[in-house]
Amino acid sequence: MEQFRGTTIVAVKKDGKTVIAGDGQVTMGQSVILKGTAHKVRRLYDNKVVVGFAGGTADAFAMCEEFEKMLNKYSGSLMRSSVEYAKSIRNGVKSNTEALMIVADKDSLFILTSMGDVIEPDDGVCAIGSGGNYALSAAKALIRNTDLSAKDIAIKSMEIASDICVFTNSNYVVEEV
Repeated sequence: MEQFRGTTIVAVKKDGKTVIAGDGQVTMGQSVILKGTAHKVRRLYDNKVVVGFAGGTADAFAMCEEFEKMLNKYSGSLMRSSVEYAKSIRNGVKSNTEALMIVADKDSLFILTSMGDVIEPDDGVCAIGSGGNYALSAAKALIRNTDLSAKDIAIKSMEIASDICVFTNSNYVVEEV
């Protein structure tokens, strides 16, 4: 059975703002676009946390749900929720999922993997998904060489990724904390 895949999620943290942007494409296999308006970036915990997810659709939704449970359990503490989520995976609470998430609040930004890793980017920029490396490269160049806002960098990075990656479209969802 073919997996539903194909997305780009980018996050930019700059000047006290963190923005996560994602495209809306859902792809089956290598050749079929099933949907162009999916929402893979959403707000959690009273709109104080933004997440963007990529990977197998069912895995990504399951990962997001489990992470949201941790946010509720740990009163919205992003760091604690991220670490406890990773520990639950390493302790075998979750099965073998294939997904990644970027999670952010007003202070912190992390990539969470379905293998139980928590990664904090060095420079406040990260990206995941099939077009993630394109968006990441664009965001790094823009943050180092322009005075654009976090939101403008995220959007321009998505535009560049969607110009290059066939699994990324130009229907963006953008959230800022």
